[in-house]
Amino acid sequence: MTSTPPSPVITERPGPVTFDSLDPATGEVVGAYPVHDAEAVDAAVARARAAAGFWSALPFAERGRRLTIWAAVLTRRMGQLAELVHAETGKPHSDAQLEIVMAVEHITWAARHAPRVLGPRRAPTGLLMLNYTASVEYQPLGVVGVIGPWNYPVFTPVGSIAYALAAGNAVVFKPSEYTPGTGAWLVGTFAQVVPEQPVLQLVTGFGATGEALCRAGLDKIAFTGSAATGKRVMHACADGLVPAVIEAGGKDALLVDADADIPAAAEAVVWGGMSNAGQSCVGVERVYVHAQVYDAFLGEVTARVRDLRAGPGQKIGPMTTPAQPGVVRAHITDALARGGTALAGGLDAAGERYVQPTVLLDVPEDCPAVTEETFGPTLTIAKVPDMDEAVRRANASSYGLGAAVFSRAHGTELARLIRAGLVAVNSVTLALAGMPALPWGGVGQSGFGRIHGPDGLREFTTAKAVARQRFTVPLRLTTFARTTRADKTVATLTTLRHGRASTLPRRSHQR
Repeated sequence: MTSTPPSPVITERPGPVTFDSLDPATGEVVGAYPVHDAEAVDAAVARARAAAGFWSALPFAERGRRLTIWAAVLTRRMGQLAELVHAETGKPHSDAQLEIVMAVEHITWAARHAPRVLGPRRAPTGLLMLNYTASVEYQPLGVVGVIGPWNYPVFTPVGSIAYALAAGNAVVFKPSEYTPGTGAWLVGTFAQVVPEQPVLQLVTGFGATGEALCRAGLDKIAFTGSAATGKRVMHACADGLVPAVIEAGGKDALLVDADADIPAAAEAVVWGGMSNAGQSCVGVERVYVHAQVYDAFLGEVTARVRDLRAGPGQKIGPMTTPAQPGVVRAHITDALARGGTALAGGLDAAGERYVQPTVLLDVPEDCPAVTEETFGPTLTIAKVPDMDEAVRRANASSYGLGAAVFSRAHGTELARLIRAGLVAVNSVTLALAGMPALPWGGVGQSGFGRIHGPDGLREFTTAKAVARQRFTVPLRLTTFARTTRADKTVATLTTLRHGRASTLPRRSHQR
C-alpha cells in the first residue's frame, strides 16, 4: 500500500516561517522556501517600482539583449532546470526539457519583436484633422505581478514574464507552492543577467501570498490556474482596479471527421490527453468521432494505450498535487455508474500517487467527466452522426480554451465554428504553445486576455496616442469661435463623404 501523497507543508524553524517543496513521487523534501506575508510582498513591489524606472529607460535593443542572454543561460543549464522541474512536479525529464525549450523560444521571440510591435507608429488623422500628424506608442505599465501554475512551472509563467519584461515592466513572480524551487531558479538566473536592479523578483507562499500580491498596488496581474482561483484573484484585484489576464483552464475537445487521418488522430488524442499525466490546461479531455470511422478510431486508440503506463520511469508521471487523484477517481466512478464503459483503465486506475491511462466510452454529456476539468490521464470518446453534432457538443462546454480538429477537407472550416481561443487542425492544441507569434488565451470560464505574440506584448502596455498640430487652417472646429459657416461647411463635407450609401444593402450576404 502506498503512502499518502505529499503536499507543501509549513515547517517550524527559527526565523521566518517556511514551507517545504516535496517530490510528488517520493515525498522527499526538494527545498524549503519562505512564506511571504503582506508586508514582505509590499516591500517586493516597492523595490520593483524603483527597478521599473531603470528597466523601462533602457532601449528596446538593450532589454532584448539581456533577455536573449537569459534565454542562453536557460539553454546551457537546461539539464539542471529540467531535473528541478522533474523533482517538483514528477513529470518525466524529457517532458520538462520540452517545456524549457518552448520557454526559450518565447523569451527570444519577445526580445526580438518588441521594438516592431511596441515602437511608435504613424496613424492617419482623417479629413477633418489633415493639419495634424499623429502617432501611437505602447508604454510599459510599471510593475506586473505573475502568479504561475505548477503543471508547467517554466513555460507558462515565462509566457507572461518574458513579454512583460520585453515591454519594459518590472515583474514580481509568485510561483505555485508546489514549484517554488523552479520559480527561484528562474528569478536567480535572471538576476545574474540583470544585476543592477531587482527587475524580476520572487515571492513564495500559499493563497494568502497571492492575494497580498493582488492587493499590493500592482499595475497588472497575469494569472494561470483554476477558474475558481481565477475568480478569487479578480476579487482581490477589484478593490484597486488592478487589471488582470486570466487563463483559467479548459475542457478541450478534439473532433475526428470521416475523412481524417485516423492513426494520426489517435496518436494526437492519446498524447494530447495523457502527456504530463493529463495535467494540461489544453490537454484533450473530450473526443467526438464521426460514426463512419468510430470503430477504426477506437482500434487505433486501443493499440496506443495498451502498453502506456504511469509509474516511476514510465512515460506518465505522478499527479503533482495530492488532491488530484481523488478528483480523477470521482469522475471515473461517476461516469461508469451512469452507463459509461472503460476501453482502458477503470475504477482502479487512480492510485494514491499515479493514475493509469483511462479511456471512457458512452459517457452521458452531463457527467463531470465531460463537463468539469478532470486534469488527469483520462479521455471520454463519443460517437456522433456528423460534424455538426460534434461542433454542437464541443461548444456546449462553459470552458473555451483550446480544441483540435482532424479532417482532410474541412479542418479550417470546422475550426472557425468552435468556440475557443486556440484551435489546432490535424494536430494537438499543445502544438500552438511552440508558436510564439500566436496569441494564447480562452473565452468563457477559461478566462480572458492574451499572452504570447504581438497581443501578449501589448497586454503589458498602455497605448498612448499623440497628435501634433502642424499648421492652422481656416476651418477651425475646436474653438468657441467656430462660426455658423464652419458648421455648414462641415455638414456639407460630411454628407458628400458619407451620406451617399444606400439605407439598406442591395442583397443579403447571409448563408
